[in-house]
Amino acid sequence: MTNKDTYKTLTKPSEEVLFKDRGSKFFGYAFPVKNEAEIEDHIATLKSQHHKARHWCYAWQLGKEYDRFRANDDGEPSNSAGMPIYGQLQSFDVTNTLVVVVRYFGGTKLGVGGLIQAYKTAAQMALEKSKLVTRTIDEEFLVTCDYPEMNTVMRIIKEEELEVLHQELHLDCQFTLSVRKRDADRIFEIFDNTYKITIKNLSEEDA
Repeated sequence: MTNKDTYKTLTKPSEEVLFKDRGSKFFGYAFPVKNEAEIEDHIATLKSQHHKARHWCYAWQLGKEYDRFRANDDGEPSNSAGMPIYGQLQSFDVTNTLVVVVRYFGGTKLGVGGLIQAYKTAAQMALEKSKLVTRTIDEEFLVTCDYPEMNTVMRIIKEEELEVLHQELHLDCQFTLSVRKRDADRIFEIFDNTYKITIKNLSEEDA
């Protein structure tokens, strides 16, 4: 787990890129993804699109904390395809991202070194064609109070420039707040130490 409170990802799929080496063609693609189901869909689409290709090698990284990844050589020599692709995910420091490199064999074997370079280059080209964005890692809090304390809660929200995701203002009021991870402990303490106001970390419950 990382202590960073930001992560980088793609805003949309990359353009198709092509790298050639001694007759072999390596088509590279990068996709923003949220889960393994989306990953499987993208790979299935590329297998249909490139049904005459020899290999569909890929690597992905998931999670705002960069905590899940997989690399697949899809029949190429061990660690000659998936890991070089994954290395580019690390180099570009992106998560929630899938990179697939589709290979058409050109009749000449490239050797393990040649394959590593080809898959690395195609992955790098795909990520270079992608638009990257840096986003914050946020935690969600549920703040609850009686109606008379609503103004106090609203004042803290305004002073701290907090994002309100949802609010219900009745006899008892509830606010669902999004707080940047680095500020989470401090914001929790402010509400927790305020009379007649309760706060609960929803992100910890979901973890």
